[in-house]
Amino acid sequence: MTTMVKVAKLAGVSISTVSHVLNGTRPVNEDTRQRVLKAIKETSYRQDALARAMRRSRTDSIGLIISDGGEPAFAEMVRGVEQAAAQQGVTLLLANSAEDPERESRAVRTLLERRVDGMILARAAGSDPAGLDVVTQAETPLILMDRLSDLPFDQVGIENHGPTLDLVKHFASLGHRRLLLLAGDTRVSTLRERHEAFMQALPEAGLSPEEQVTVTGADAAVLETEIEAALDGGVPPTAVIACSTVLAASALRIIQRRGLAMPDDIAFAAFDGFAYSDLFEPRLTTVRQPAFDVGVRAAELLARRLVEKEAEPSTIRLMPVIEYRESSGPLPAS
Repeated sequence: MTTMVKVAKLAGVSISTVSHVLNGTRPVNEDTRQRVLKAIKETSYRQDALARAMRRSRTDSIGLIISDGGEPAFAEMVRGVEQAAAQQGVTLLLANSAEDPERESRAVRTLLERRVDGMILARAAGSDPAGLDVVTQAETPLILMDRLSDLPFDQVGIENHGPTLDLVKHFASLGHRRLLLLAGDTRVSTLRERHEAFMQALPEAGLSPEEQVTVTGADAAVLETEIEAALDGGVPPTAVIACSTVLAASALRIIQRRGLAMPDDIAFAAFDGFAYSDLFEPRLTTVRQPAFDVGVRAAELLARRLVEKEAEPSTIRLMPVIEYRESSGPLPAS
């Protein structure tokens, strides 16, 4: 096994000089530096990353735990974190909790054991805030991403109230009086915020809360049954707002099964949406969140926190864009 001693001997320098070249801890004459690099290449020397981390108290790695790797929005967030991390010269370790709080807890502990410099977390539904105490005790910087809370950490997500209000007003202006909101698992803060914003928006849009239909819950099969019941009711809704891609897919499946046409039989809009919403027929109205930018900002917040350890926690909300398309058309004339 090649050691730093062999590299130093071949390059004709001291061991400390080899260390300075490898770690960038002190300027080294360019000719000397090139001799050391040549010796490293010739000996195939590989630095012991763990030993180096122990000396520097840094591993140049960060951890990212997402709650649903199958969601397109999370895939974009991962891309954003990954790009920003690469630009910062750090390695990204990725885990998926699959909306399982216990799996999330194991991932947190594993990343701490790997001695990551910091962590970014999109919390699972039902995640216990007390489970993050181990991160605080380890003094490892933590950024909460997408699913925001009142916990004392830096956070980055999107604005949910304004876009929801705009959607409700949009449908009301087109004559729709009875809406179906697919909120899903309101333990997830983004879904809960959209549900709350929907209820708050109704009076402003001139709609009666009693006439609206909302579907909440975590079980996919139960949700599909409730969506079917809502569409088959005595006074069916004329417009649907789906609060996530998964909920949108369930609703579109049911709409297709029933042979309903959008927007003539029922209008439709969704948060997050699909990769190519404009290729659907009709094209889907989508509240497109800047997921990639959320990931980038999360990585930037973590980089800042690593330097400004005592700074007050900050919360950043990015604004989605509503892409109005044919699926959210007007109520047909009677």
